[in-house]
Amino acid sequence: MKIKVVNKSHHALPQYATPQSAGMDLRANLDEPVVLHPLERRLIKTGLFIALPPGYEAQVRPRSGLALKHGITVINTPGTIDADYRGEIGVCLVNLSAEDFTVNDGERIAQMVIARHEQGVFEVVEELDQTERGAGGYGHTGVK
Repeated sequence: MKIKVVNKSHHALPQYATPQSAGMDLRANLDEPVVLHPLERRLIKTGLFIALPPGYEAQVRPRSGLALKHGITVINTPGTIDADYRGEIGVCLVNLSAEDFTVNDGERIAQMVIARHEQGVFEVVEELDQTERGAGGYGHTGVK
C-alpha cells in the first residue's frame, strides 16, 4: 500500500527493520534535546505528515526497548492517526521511571503500525444474546 507523506524532518522516512516487521520506527524531530522528568509527559514531534487511504489507521505504539530499559512509553497507547488527519504526527511520551530521560533529535521514540479498520453502526435493541461468559470481566476467569 502506498502512503502519501510530507517529510519536514531532517531524518529519513520511517521504514521496516525486517521483512516481517509490523511497525516502523518514528524518530524525534527536535531542535534541542527534551528532558522527561519522572512521571512527566510531553508531545514529541516527528516532522512527518501522512495521508492514509480510507479504511486505514496508523497506530502509534511504544518501543519495547525504551519501555523495558528506561520506563518510557506512549501514554495514549495505541495512539490513532485517522485517515482524514493531515497534521504533524506527534508522539505522547511519558516517563514512568524514577530517573530523568533525555530524548535526543533522531532518537527512535515509537513505532507506527498501519491497520485496516471498520466503522460500526449501532443498532438499538432491548437485550443482548446470552453467552457463557455473560457480563464477567476484569479478572473473572481467575489467576491460573
